[in-house]
Amino acid sequence: MKKLFDFKHFRGDLFGGITAGIVALPLALAFGVSSGLGPSAGLYGAIFISFFAALFGGTNTQISGPTAPMTAVSMVVIAGIIATNDGDVTKALPIILMVFLLAGLMQIGLGVIGLGKYIRYIPYPVVSGFMTAIGVIILVTQILPSIGYYPKEDTEYVTQFKPQAEELILENILKDEAGEGILVIEDFKETINRANKVTQDDILKESKTLAGKEASGVLGALKILPRAIKNINWLELILALGTIIIIYGFKRITTKVPSTLVALVVMSAIAMLANLDYRPIPEIPQGLPQFQSGIFTDFNLDGLTPYIFTALTLALLGAIDSLLTSVVADNMTKTKHKPNKELIGQGIGNSIASLFGGIPGAGATIRTVVNINSGGKTRLSGMVAGVLLFIVLLVLAPLASKIPAAVLAGILITVGIGVMDYKGLKAIPYLPKDVKIGPIKFSMEVLIMLTVLGLSTFWNLVYAVGIGLVFASLMFMKKIGDLTAKRSDVKTLKEESWKDEIDFPEEYKEEVFIKHIKGPLFFGSTSDFQQLAQQIPKTASKVIIRLGRMQYMDQSGLYAMEDALQELQAHDITVLFVDLLEQPRYLMERIDIIPDLVPEDQIFETFDESIAWIKEKHN
Repeated sequence: MKKLFDFKHFRGDLFGGITAGIVALPLALAFGVSSGLGPSAGLYGAIFISFFAALFGGTNTQISGPTAPMTAVSMVVIAGIIATNDGDVTKALPIILMVFLLAGLMQIGLGVIGLGKYIRYIPYPVVSGFMTAIGVIILVTQILPSIGYYPKEDTEYVTQFKPQAEELILENILKDEAGEGILVIEDFKETINRANKVTQDDILKESKTLAGKEASGVLGALKILPRAIKNINWLELILALGTIIIIYGFKRITTKVPSTLVALVVMSAIAMLANLDYRPIPEIPQGLPQFQSGIFTDFNLDGLTPYIFTALTLALLGAIDSLLTSVVADNMTKTKHKPNKELIGQGIGNSIASLFGGIPGAGATIRTVVNINSGGKTRLSGMVAGVLLFIVLLVLAPLASKIPAAVLAGILITVGIGVMDYKGLKAIPYLPKDVKIGPIKFSMEVLIMLTVLGLSTFWNLVYAVGIGLVFASLMFMKKIGDLTAKRSDVKTLKEESWKDEIDFPEEYKEEVFIKHIKGPLFFGSTSDFQQLAQQIPKTASKVIIRLGRMQYMDQSGLYAMEDALQELQAHDITVLFVDLLEQPRYLMERIDIIPDLVPEDQIFETFDESIAWIKEKHN
């Protein structure tokens, strides 16, 4: 605690925290609106995550809060859960927050079991494709609010969904009756009675839910864009464009003052003072955040189960996002973060935020850089940022509720543009084309990146990352397997030999062959090894397998070795092991390869010893 309240750095921590908090404010509001839970959810997330992740985390200068990647995934989660709960946010909220709470607890678990140091092994093409997809999703989905078009408020568009809404309502009535055990196929009196109680307002509400669902996501936004363009609200568009122009233009003047904050203040002030007829953001409740007891009182395990993998994805994404920012902070401050402690801190912050209705977040690179450049030295700076946002909530909530929605849409468009991985995109033409399908050559890393990008953008962010990881892992294993197989060819002694093989007796060279294994024998490199018997000419009666460079063998490699040795034994070929290392030997002893297929007296520490054994057998 001494370091936490070291007054030697108090001034820097104070200014760093205040500056970072100011930068975080417009982003927190924008991410909250984008998520679908409203600006207050973004602000609550920024307050609690910033404070508690700093207090318990492992990176002294880290500023945490809602980020673009976390919000993009949260947006998908929220929309999906709301859709499965008849479009009722209140009904869906307990499950949504429970998913966020579970993600936070998973992050704590990752830190406790020490997985923080392994997060860095996520392949770059997966991260690159995902980050670019995040940018595309934010950019495309914010086009509609930036031009003032909201599908649920387009009466003509909503009306198209009324027949479907009526069918869905009737279907739900039948499901309810079946669940209550009162559905009678021969008599639909109760069904008719319930159907007659359905009002036009009920149908309209369901129609709006269907309309919103149809227009959600990238594909939905693109499909409805032509209609939206015909119904542009020019005032909203001007507010959004003005915001974008100020954000990019003000950066050319100075970077000491956050351009997003300048744009937020200037455009909001113009809209308010000119008394323009604009659309404000949803109201931010003034006062202390309320504890969401419904997470526990309305908890439904069946409703949560489908989202466990989603929670894990949020946890891993938050971990990656945070630890990458920690590395940036390390480079700037010449310090070293504690990855596992950082994950625990992030998990605590996200867990507490969920209990009060906040959206999840992670370490935020830009806010962390601003904090460091403004003098932040210890974790106190992150706590100050959280306290500042809390004061804004208590004092300025009514004023913040008057911010134009189009202004936040403009801010998010710049965030979407900025979060894309241009470094990865620029590298596409220059990466080696290492895969050939028919006449076409292409880079496997580019293929992985584009696969994740496409699946994330047009299908599902969560599954896209999983598929990308599996794809990248398979490609890595294939490359390693190919490399190992290439370096471990069967060679006769007439071909390239090692130094200690040069003086091998001439009379034995036709009947003795050598297998050089120059790397691990694992499931990615077993296919060629299994063909060992077929590769050896009929003149061979003995095979020397040199194992000094085979440091590791997995179960697939073990059984491949067993199969190859059994086949050699069936052909009356004697096998000698040279320089067998501890780990492979242990496995081979466990399944009796040693001594059943290779007796102890045929295992040698040096190549010369194997030669002596062969000479002895010929005498």
